Amino acid sequence: MASVDELGLMAEKLRIDSMRSTTAAGSGHPTSCMSAAEIMSTLFFHELGEEDEFILSKGHAAPILWSAYAEAGFVPLEELETLREITSRLEGHPTPRMPLIRVATGSLGQGLAAGAGMALAKRLAGDSGRVYVLMGDGEVAEGSVWETANTAAYYGLGGLCAIIDVNRLGQSGPTMHGHDTEAYARKLEAFGWEAAQVDGHRVEELLAAFRDARKSRGPFAIVARTFKGRGVSFLEDKEGWHGKALNREQLGRALAEIGEVGISLPSKVRYRRPPPFEFVDFIGDDYEMGDRVSTRKAFGNALVKIGKVDERVVVVDADVRNSTMTEAFCKEFPDRCFQAFIAEQNMVGMAIGFSAMGFVPVISTFATFLTRAHDFIRMAQYSRSNIKFVGSHVGVSIGQDGPSQMGLEDLPMFLSMPDSIVLYPSDAVSTEGLMREMMRFEGIAYLRTTRGETPVVYGGEEEFPLGGFKVLKRSDNDDALVISAGITLNEALTAYEILREKGISIRVIDLYSIKPFDSAGLVKNAQECKERAMVVEDHYCYGIASYISEALEHIRKLCISGIPRSGSPQELMEEYGIVASSIVQLAESIIKD
Repeated sequence: MASVDELGLMAEKLRIDSMRSTTAAGSGHPTSCMSAAEIMSTLFFHELGEEDEFILSKGHAAPILWSAYAEAGFVPLEELETLREITSRLEGHPTPRMPLIRVATGSLGQGLAAGAGMALAKRLAGDSGRVYVLMGDGEVAEGSVWETANTAAYYGLGGLCAIIDVNRLGQSGPTMHGHDTEAYARKLEAFGWEAAQVDGHRVEELLAAFRDARKSRGPFAIVARTFKGRGVSFLEDKEGWHGKALNREQLGRALAEIGEVGISLPSKVRYRRPPPFEFVDFIGDDYEMGDRVSTRKAFGNALVKIGKVDERVVVVDADVRNSTMTEAFCKEFPDRCFQAFIAEQNMVGMAIGFSAMGFVPVISTFATFLTRAHDFIRMAQYSRSNIKFVGSHVGVSIGQDGPSQMGLEDLPMFLSMPDSIVLYPSDAVSTEGLMREMMRFEGIAYLRTTRGETPVVYGGEEEFPLGGFKVLKRSDNDDALVISAGITLNEALTAYEILREKGISIRVIDLYSIKPFDSAGLVKNAQECKERAMVVEDHYCYGIASYISEALEHIRKLCISGIPRSGSPQELMEEYGIVASSIVQLAESIIKD
């Protein structure tokens, strides 16, 4: 076991590595690394065991993490000189391009939520390892940190240890509490945490705090008073150095102050590959044609079936499971259902942690509330998380609750992510089929469900392959193409019957897979319908129509074009022109043109 003096020397070596690599890169945050040097030395060369996990929530201090990996033998020391190069795995903020990284960080205030999810996952798996999260004092101003502080205390996460690097200086000036470690400790204790205040540059104090953390039955925080730029006189505790690398002359002066450090220490840190992802199929329900079942209900039914065959599936809820229909899963598998309460950022962050440990988290809330967690969802993508998002209560068709509850902005959020998939079932059978596709897909998946009941239009034998669509009505001489999904499919089918009585034939497509979509197939169908195509959707106009317009340039839109209000579902759909009569009117208009 390394001595106090040896850990102190390793801290100096980590400072040197961090300064050298950022100078080579010409950019980075060396002073933010230097304040955390003793913390990182103590963690990597004394505290962290083989079963433990570490998250660098203050992701801009990535150079000292890469330095710790190099000194621990995971990365050749000379590779540190490649920091931030386009071909390097040592990026400016941690990402899984470096295989040791389970959670991407850099958008501040997110690491603790992921750490809580990892700690819960370890508890569920019977893993005795602990989770350590290093945060900066600046990011503790983020509300998401306190969402997680609340949840971690509620679950009594004795396996979670947060370390706050209180170096006093943010990017543009002093942090909220400066060096007042007592202020941070009081807040954490008020949330139910144990907190220890230490001098973050005294290894013996850090070691004692880590020993206390291991004894704690609940979440434990180490509030460490440190100095930005520690060890170099012209950097230490000086403003104006955040995010600035030293030039060669400044580096020489800094190294001369610190002096030569020659030390090598063993580390117990180990890289453990997460278990490989494997899809486990399930047997669905027997729905009859014409039955009226909401797609959110069908989702809930399918989720229970999935839970019975795959023990890796967990649900993370935000106090709406009786509306989103994850309630049945939670009753069947209470040990695999986790409550984030009304804290959607924390909910997604916890899911990132579960995914990092090999579980398959399903998140379900009102689609509109997922927008609150957009930044966490974005970072889940960079973490290569395998998370299944389900947004319910979409569009004006939810009715009287009004615009604050209507998911009208959700589609662009998920469509904009390069590696995501977006699915939108119209009935119970397609919901079940798309649940199968969603669970088979490894990555960020979004399923959009409807509040109201819709008739079953598919037989149980139907399959819904990713990237496909269904042509429900067609002829050899169709005058227009109507593309729909979700609740508007039924309006399109009604419009088909009305127009048929008038001697007008339209083709109706259910675009259940919005992303990916069959571009060539849609173009072919539009060409067969005399290039007259429209989309009808219960979403603002920057949704399905906008996304597929890359394939169909002159597509017409029936969508929500103004800010809605309360009303009955039928009144609202009529008011905003996404009902059968509107489809009929537009079809007749474009045919005449």
